Amino acid sequence: MKIVLLSIGTRGDMEPFLAIGEFLKENGHQVICAFPEQFRNLAAELDFDFASLGSSYIQSLESEAGKKAMGGYSGFRKFLANIRLARNQTAINKDLVNRQYEIIGSENPDRVLYNGKATYPIIWEIDNKGKTILVCPLPYMHYVKDHAHVAFNRNLGSLLNKYSYAFAEFGSSVTVRMSANWLSLPSKLTLKQIRKTLDTNKAIYTISPALFPRPDYWNENLKAVGFHEVRRDIGWQPDGELKAFIERHDRILLITFGSMTNPEPGEKTKILVDILERNKIPAIINTASGGLVKPDGYDAELIHFVPQIPYDWIFPKIYGVVHHGGSGTTHLALKYGCATMIIPHIIDQFVWNRIVFELGAGPEGVRIGKIKTNNLEPKIIELVTNNSYKMRAEELALQMRAENLRGKLYDSIIG
Repeated sequence: MKIVLLSIGTRGDMEPFLAIGEFLKENGHQVICAFPEQFRNLAAELDFDFASLGSSYIQSLESEAGKKAMGGYSGFRKFLANIRLARNQTAINKDLVNRQYEIIGSENPDRVLYNGKATYPIIWEIDNKGKTILVCPLPYMHYVKDHAHVAFNRNLGSLLNKYSYAFAEFGSSVTVRMSANWLSLPSKLTLKQIRKTLDTNKAIYTISPALFPRPDYWNENLKAVGFHEVRRDIGWQPDGELKAFIERHDRILLITFGSMTNPEPGEKTKILVDILERNKIPAIINTASGGLVKPDGYDAELIHFVPQIPYDWIFPKIYGVVHHGGSGTTHLALKYGCATMIIPHIIDQFVWNRIVFELGAGPEGVRIGKIKTNNLEPKIIELVTNNSYKMRAEELALQMRAENLRGKLYDSIIG
């Protein structure tokens, strides 16, 4: 089969598709990654074909308004930042829809796997029944009795929970119809047509059942296929300083915000460094995408900064992780038995924060826009000193490693 993997978002949004693509290619299928231009190298590393969705989307997230909306502020200031970002993204969204239309039209694939930010596959599904599959690496995108839609990140009570999914579906339907109007398609789509497609289209949840068990009342079109990671031969080697740091310390924390940015990285880093130094907690701080930065002065015996680090290399060597709460990072941290605390920036990261806390694998974290020394310090101390978090993370690791759902993943896509 010819299979298009269509994902819009940050680096973490690409990872589930890369893992699926690797598996499909191993089984003889042609894989085409339709990603933002900034992630062309990820497809090249795995020898996938690549179709570009342009560079404007990621550039908008890296703008000042994007940084504020993604994690710099909270409350009314965050709301205003989101309004500014949305205003600037209309032209970008039109371009994204047109690129999706052109790629799928020119490739005429047997399957299109897409994430929740893509809209054209839903339009294409109406005339190509059974050829598209929504990939859900985050929970609560379909109705769950005891939790609202992921966009609301909490339990609102049984009635409001139900309405939250209906509200989210209505919003998606309006967005899809707007996309169809931008394309000037010959036949106009109705909201009823779109909502029926959203209700009946196949979706696969790429989440470990240890973290999010599939509700038994879900319809058959909603599949749970487990967490899958890219099996890269990374060939990455640490330098001598990092090796020596790991050898001389116990209970090391890794602190990383992944691909998340914020407008005050220096201030956020200073809060963390002050807490670590005052409490003599050894830590490796990853500055990969600029959400954290290396300061001019710090205790280099206690804290080691890295510009990037492969998680599957470092997680087995450390005690715990403080991170942004992306789905992939959350899964990997727990799969390697790391005590975990999340500093959520956006949407689903708040849900993962609550899930990790309720599973007993770490304290409930503080959102990025609210972190201060007085609310973050006791939680970091608790993460390092409460042995029950590490024990619970190791129990979850055993469960996750025992999962073998690759056959179910394959059948859900190809069957």
